[in-house]
Amino acid sequence: MNLLYALESVRTPFWDAVFSAVTHLGEETVFMVAAILIFWCVSKQEGYYLLLMGFFGTVVNQFLKLLFRIPRPWVRDPDFTIVESARAQATGYSFPSGHTQNAVATFGGIARSTRRPWVRWACVAVLLLVSFSRLYLGVHTPLDVGVSFAVAGVMVLTLYPLIRQADRKPSLMAGLIAGMLLVGIAYLVFAYVYPFPADVDAANLAHGQENGWKLLGATVGFGIAWWLDRRYIHFDTRAVWWVQLLKVVLGLALLMGIRAGLKGPLLALFGSAGVAGAVRYGIMVLFAGAVWPAAFRYMARWGKKDLLKKGKALLGQTNRLPGPCVQGAGSYYSSTNRISTGLWSE
Repeated sequence: MNLLYALESVRTPFWDAVFSAVTHLGEETVFMVAAILIFWCVSKQEGYYLLLMGFFGTVVNQFLKLLFRIPRPWVRDPDFTIVESARAQATGYSFPSGHTQNAVATFGGIARSTRRPWVRWACVAVLLLVSFSRLYLGVHTPLDVGVSFAVAGVMVLTLYPLIRQADRKPSLMAGLIAGMLLVGIAYLVFAYVYPFPADVDAANLAHGQENGWKLLGATVGFGIAWWLDRRYIHFDTRAVWWVQLLKVVLGLALLMGIRAGLKGPLLALFGSAGVAGAVRYGIMVLFAGAVWPAAFRYMARWGKKDLLKKGKALLGQTNRLPGPCVQGAGSYYSSTNRISTGLWSE
């Protein structure tokens, strides 16, 4: 607590606002958007990588929270105060830090796979700032943050080689998905069967159980989506810039609509928050991994027609120019028809 008290003594309204904003980069929604954006527009392999880290990271985080049940710093020490704007999101047990783990998994994963040094260092800076923000705001101890950082760091380093191999060996990816399913079931059994003490926080326990159902549903959706893409869809992440923008903006709007719109109806249908969460997250992952990508080939055709028109127009304008200029026009069309893999290319 000494470090937290030291940070409490130097807080200012300006830095309170800064770190309250920075800490949002460690939320589940940011991780989900980053993973999906990369999966749709940059690299399916890297998208799978982030999704796997998100799954295993969440399981480990929720398991440790329920196993140790360590309260928040201000609960352990009533004299300690936190930045009030952070209280609403600081629910559940303290150890380990979910925001830190999400940030390291998201931005550490991007840093691990990108070839661009400036992207790598920017991601490292963000994950360090998010980790520090949890201490500055007073919602986690150094132990909470340190353990989450270490757990996520190990996953960043160990899962990446597996995903690179799985891209060439479908049986390995199938094995990883099966492993995810078994781990999810094991966590649910733990959350429901483990003999928790009588003083366990009922709300935190229910939250952990509900998250287990969501992970299980997401895993089933992930497995189906991966199989559908490999067997039938074979979507391409490449497209012209305006098609990429359309994929992201419209796709995320539809996904968020599914996330918010199905919550109430599914809860009313099943009468169980856990089962409803499993179905909802399964549908979300299936939509993001297969249903929406199935439309990409049609969007890509629009982009190709647009490029073809521009290429023909440019070639028509060069009929009166010397030969080298005509060759340059042809190279223009060729270059505009190639879409960079963004942050992962030199």
